[in-house]
Amino acid sequence: MAGLVRMMLVEVGLPVLTYYGLHAIGVSDYWALLAATVVAGLRLGFVALHHRKLDGFAAFMMAIFAVGLALSFATGDARFMLAKDSASTAIAGLIFLGTCVVGRPISFYAAQRFVATSGRSDMWWDDMWQTSPAFRRGFRVMSLVWGAGLLVEAAVRIPLIYVLPIDVMVGLSTVLQLVAFALLITWNVWYGRRMRARSQGAGVT
Repeated sequence: MAGLVRMMLVEVGLPVLTYYGLHAIGVSDYWALLAATVVAGLRLGFVALHHRKLDGFAAFMMAIFAVGLALSFATGDARFMLAKDSASTAIAGLIFLGTCVVGRPISFYAAQRFVATSGRSDMWWDDMWQTSPAFRRGFRVMSLVWGAGLLVEAAVRIPLIYVLPIDVMVGLSTVLQLVAFALLITWNVWYGRRMRARSQGAGVT
């Protein structure tokens, strides 16, 4: 959980600081937001190089960034620049939901990434996925909840973007995003512990 929270603070905080820093020296909203998008992408690239592995979760994050960057050049409207972040969140939610029924859920790859220090090898994860129905069901439930949560968060943010001033909405958008992720992470930790307790009760280690 600590690693996930730290990642969120860095990956959400850096783009916001970039926007407000450039905005403070007179850069237009559009270019400040575009720079913030590029900073977010550089951060993702750094993480991928650090791990030296493009796993499922890293590929997912890079795909979401690519969609956001492509949308950034679709128009010069600053409000659309904010809306594309919510659109990317909605797309992420749909991907979470889609992987519940096709392939392995994104939550499975995220768990592999954030508990990498547990000493469990990729082979252990693959074996658990192949042999434990409860293990598979647990990660599908996680992806289902995250997908629904991200869609709700995007549905709340998009209308506000076109109602409130841009400089207000950049900060508020970040707050809404952090609150949504905090709720989802809290639920995820609770559910993960529940999964662990059940697996231990069933004699799975």
